[in-house]
Order: sequence, then C-alpha cells, then structure tokens
Amino acid sequence: MDSSPSQVVGATRDVTPPGSRRSRRRRRPTGEPPPLPRHLESTGVGWMVAALGLLTLTLLVFTAGRYGRGVSFAVADNRVVEALANLRTPGLTSLVGGLSGLLGSLWTVKVLAWATLIVLVVYKRFRHLVVGLISFQVVSLAVVGLSAAVRRPRPFGVEIEEVWSGWSMPSRPVAFLSAILVTMLYSLVPKGRWRQAGKWVATGLVTLLALARMYLGVDAPSDVLVGAALGVTIPLLAFRWFTPNEVFPISYRRGRSAHLDVGGARGEAIRRALADQLGLEIEEVKPFGLAGSAGSTPLRIKVKGDPGTVLFGKLYARSHLRSDRWYKLGRELLYGRLEDEKPFHTVRRLVQQEDYALHKLHLAGLPSPRPYGFVELTPDREYLLVTEFFDGAVELGEAEVDEAIIDDGLGIVRKLWDAGLAHRDVKPANLLVRDGHMLLIDVAFVEARPTPWREAVDLANMMLCLALRSDPKLVYERALRQFSVEEITEAFAATRGLAMPSQLRHMLRAQGRDVHAEFLDLLPERPAPISNQRFSVRRFGLALTVLLVLAIIVPAFVSWAVQTDRAGASLYTSDIACDDQEALWLMAQAVPSSPVVPCLELEPAGWSLNDVKASSGLATVVFDIVDPHQEAAVTVELAPSCDLAGTTEVSSEQPGARRYLRIDRSTTPARVSRFYTFPGGCITERFVSADRPERLASDASSTFGFVTRDQLARDLDQRSDGRLQLDPA
Repeated sequence: MDSSPSQVVGATRDVTPPGSRRSRRRRRPTGEPPPLPRHLESTGVGWMVAALGLLTLTLLVFTAGRYGRGVSFAVADNRVVEALANLRTPGLTSLVGGLSGLLGSLWTVKVLAWATLIVLVVYKRFRHLVVGLISFQVVSLAVVGLSAAVRRPRPFGVEIEEVWSGWSMPSRPVAFLSAILVTMLYSLVPKGRWRQAGKWVATGLVTLLALARMYLGVDAPSDVLVGAALGVTIPLLAFRWFTPNEVFPISYRRGRSAHLDVGGARGEAIRRALADQLGLEIEEVKPFGLAGSAGSTPLRIKVKGDPGTVLFGKLYARSHLRSDRWYKLGRELLYGRLEDEKPFHTVRRLVQQEDYALHKLHLAGLPSPRPYGFVELTPDREYLLVTEFFDGAVELGEAEVDEAIIDDGLGIVRKLWDAGLAHRDVKPANLLVRDGHMLLIDVAFVEARPTPWREAVDLANMMLCLALRSDPKLVYERALRQFSVEEITEAFAATRGLAMPSQLRHMLRAQGRDVHAEFLDLLPERPAPISNQRFSVRRFGLALTVLLVLAIIVPAFVSWAVQTDRAGASLYTSDIACDDQEALWLMAQAVPSSPVVPCLELEPAGWSLNDVKASSGLATVVFDIVDPHQEAAVTVELAPSCDLAGTTEVSSEQPGARRYLRIDRSTTPARVSRFYTFPGGCITERFVSADRPERLASDASSTFGFVTRDQLARDLDQRSDGRLQLDPA
C-alpha cells in the first residue's frame, strides 16, 4: 500500500517526544571522534613518550655492561657525581644523609602506602585502590627487570656515603617515592587547584631525594632520571586510563560512586549526542533522583520546543558494568545462581537490554515510561538511555495508598505474568504514583520467560510494598480478586532475605513490624519456605578461585609490609665467574675496605646458582646443590669482618689470607663454616649438608677463588681508557 507524506511524517513523529523541537539527525562521518572521546591528556601522552624514549635509550646504551657509548655516558654521570662530592662538608653531608634516609627509606613508602590504603577503604574508593596496588607492583617489576638487564654498578671514583642495595639503575628509592606520590595525588586529591599544588610538592620531594643521592655518591644522574620516569609514568597512565576523573571523580562528600558528573565535557557531549543521534535540541541536563539510583546516573533532560518537554535519561558507563559484575559475583558466591544472574559483557549490551525491555513493556500495555532510544557518548564505554519523564509522580513510599492504587499494583504483576515477563526489582523506588494511578519504572532487570519462582517473587514484593502504606489484610483481600490462594502462598514461600530488594528490606525493618509474617498469618496454611540457594559446580569453582587469589595476594602484601630488605636486593645474574666484571665491581663497592672479592672459578656438576645479593657492607652468593641423596647448599659472604668464635685455624691456600674452620653438628642438617680473613675484609663459606658437610667443603676448595681489588681496578681502567677509577683517588 502506498504511503502519503503525512503518513510518513506521522510514523516518524511516533518516536519524537510531543512538544519538543526536532532537528535533522546527523550521521557521524567515518573517522570523526565520538561526542565524548577517551584520551590521556597531553601531559599523560608526554610522559608516556618520554618514558618509552628514555627506556629505549637506556637499554641501547647500558645493556650488557659499560662498552662503547655506555662508557661515555658513565663518565659523564661520574663527573656530575664527583662535582657534587667535592661540595661535601661534615655538616652538609650529615644533613643530606638524614634527608635521603627519610625520603628514600622503604618504611617511608610503606607508611604512605598504608595511609593511602586506609583512606581509600574508608571512603570505599576500591577501584582507585586496585589500580594503585597494581601500578605500584608494575613499577616494582619494571625496576627489577630493567636493573637485571642493565646491570650497572654504583658510581665509581667517589666515596659512597649512603646505605644502598642492588644495582644502581634505575634508582629504586626514587622510583618508589615517585610512584607512591603519584598514586596519592590521583587517588586522594581532587582534581583542580589542590592537585596542581600537590604536583609541585611531589616534584620538589623527588628532586630533593635525587640530588641527595647524587651528592652522597649512591646514584648517578641517569639512575635517578630513569627511576623517576618509571615511578611517575606507570601510575599516571594507569589512573588516567582506568580511573578518569570525569568517570571516577575524587570527592569527600557523601554520595554514590555510580553517579557521574554531567557538567563540563560530558554535559556538552550529551547535548551533542542527543542532537546528532535523536534530533533533539536540549535546553538543560541535570541530575535527578540520585538517592534512589545506585546502578546508573539518572538525569532530567529539558528539550527545547513549544511548549517544550521534559525527558528522563539514564547514563550508563563502564563503571556501572563492573559494579554489576561484582554484585552478581557476590550473589553467586553467597547464594548461588538466582535466575539469569550472569553479568553483561559490554555497556552497549546493558543499555540495549533495558531499551528492549521498555519496548516489551510498552507493547504489553504496562504503565512504564515510553522509550525514545539511546545515544552513544563513547563507544563501548558510555551510553545514555532516553525515556518518558513521569512529571509530578511520587514514590510509593511517600504516596497515599488506597484500594485503587492497590489494584493498580497487583494488576501490574498480573500483566507481567500474562506477557511472560518479570520485573525482578519491585521496590518502592521503582513504583511511582501520579493522579491516582501506579507507574512502573527502572526495567533494567526485566526478564523474558522467567521461572515460576521469579514470577512469584514479583507478586510477593509488590504486596509487601503496598502494605508499607496500607494494611496487609486489605492488600491480601484485593490480591484474591486477581490471584489464587495457591499463587499467593507460593509467592510468600519463595520471598525472603535476598529475594527482597535491599530498599524494601530496610523500609520494612524501619517500620518495626514484620509485614512478611503478617501476610503468612493471613494464609490458610503457612507454607514451607522455598530455598533460594542454587548449588552448582560453577559456584564452587568461583569460591575456590577467590580463596586461592586471596591466599596469594594477602601473604604477599603482608610480606612486603613487614620486610626490612636488610639482606639486599637480588642482582638477578646467572653467573658470578671471575671474569663477570659488573657483578664483581658491585661486590667490591659493597665492601670497599676488602682487598679481594670472591668469585666462581669452576662450577661443579650439580651446582646451581640460586641468588646473588649486594648491598652496603655485605655481598652474598647462594648455590643450590642438586643431589637426590642429600639436602645441600653453599653460601658465600663478603663482609668487613667475621665472628670467629669457636673456630680452629687451619692452613690457607690463599696468599695473604688466614683460614679458619668451624663444624656445627648440633643443627640438622650439619653445617661447616670456612672463613678467610685479611686486612679490611672477611669471606665466609657455609656448607650445609645432611651427609658429611666436611666432604662438601673439601670438594669445594677448588670451586671458589679470589679476584684482587687491584685487578678489578685495572679492568675498569682498561675498559674506560683511564676515565673511570674503581676507588676514590
């Protein structure tokens, strides 16, 4: 059949709010950004580019030792450190040492981390908490990985006046202080003047720590520069990407985290999207009814026109999607699966579901808001659903409830049953009263072809809501006009605890009366409760996974919170041979008074290097021995001195060193300790074996050797063409 122009226009007018000014819809051309594009801001991009460039340059220049251009960079670094060292005075060195010890201490970082954690938990900003913990862990892993790849000793040719641990690049204290300060800025300080001031304070503290460590000779300029780049860039990008301020604003006012700011860029994006995608010219957009909404941001949208009209909008974002996932995961862990509780995977699917449900209810003749579609603000991240606005309506909990309202409410449930639908969230906030009639809103959880259990729950919740503002006996008598006694009995047998929305439970508790029990007393016979537990393999699997994750994360966090790092940081090296110069130089810097450094001359079969650590005053090498017949291990330590109590002096095969032996059979397994002492240092070799540790010590006599400090100095001088010296002149 042919359609006239007026018929076509009339068909189009069906999806346009009456009385509103309509403009032509505009299709967004390919390649044009969405109304609310996602970005990292110019400073975030700048930090990312700078950090990637600096890391690439670091790996190209310093990886695999100090060869070629790496020597020139090391010489330039050392000149800066030497220039600062020449400014040392006893008083200034003491002051700078105290400043470095305060700002660079691991305990300072831990105190700040614990304080941040407590504040975030108190104010329930768990997303910021998770992003902060993960980004700090990523910084730690990046520091470890880069230090193991570069393998750079401490600055040469100056006296180191500060406690240190591990390789020099990148500077761990600078990286950790930068990371925790950025985390605090982006998780505790609101965006604006205070955060800008905090950035200057953080910059000043990191700069003071960097200058102090260079002055004390413990770090070189490139070390602190790379450390600061890692510490700032990783948490900065993480917070800007996963907790953008327009979605997760930091505020210490009371309110729900689900409510987004609709001013500024987002407000302009909403107006533009409604104009382009729905052809609506918007006069005003402002929040509305926030107290009753926890899963979206409800909006009152005033459309231009003659006389104009008001629409209702629900703004959904990725944060609401994640909240829905966590909520449903918690329900499944505590109670099992309750009727289609699987989470949505995208925000688009969430909005499409509610738009579809609105159309289904509208076609079924239910008094629900008329849908006008939804618009896209950011693809797969933010969408706005637009519906009719019930102006002048009040919530059921504040309305006068008479027989007509009771019949309306019960009739809504009957229509839902007849249409094969279930609302699944019947509560006072979703039931409005206007002009003596009840209206049904918030249909996000509507389910098609629900189970009988879910339909029964809708009926019981509706009767409980009506009884809040009337008499349960009256509600029961009116319900018998539309439902059988068996249907009402089944409804109250299925509805209790979790099956009732939290708002309804709270309002029932606030009245101080058990309305549910009053309805049960009205029934001819009290029904046996229907269990709302659903046991499944999936439920037990999820519970086991959560327990395993907690068993891994909690001990790791507690260990980090109490560790003192006295043993030093691991060098993550696979070799400690006598020609492995970088590791030996660092061990020599650990004990500058020692004339020799231990090394591995010949690794016996079955030996495996477990760990190498170096810190100010101590260097440690640990070997594991693979032997199916015994538990055995070997530890070699270099320190300024040794405890020789209970030892016996024996002949020494090392020139200029005295050797001592101590055998301890009181422990299991038995232990043999061998000591080499010389002016300025001591090397301890500990042999642990369940079967004859003396034999293990004897077999290891040709395994370890010594490299003299003079030889290490000559190697460095040759490597740098005389530009670097191991010890101060």
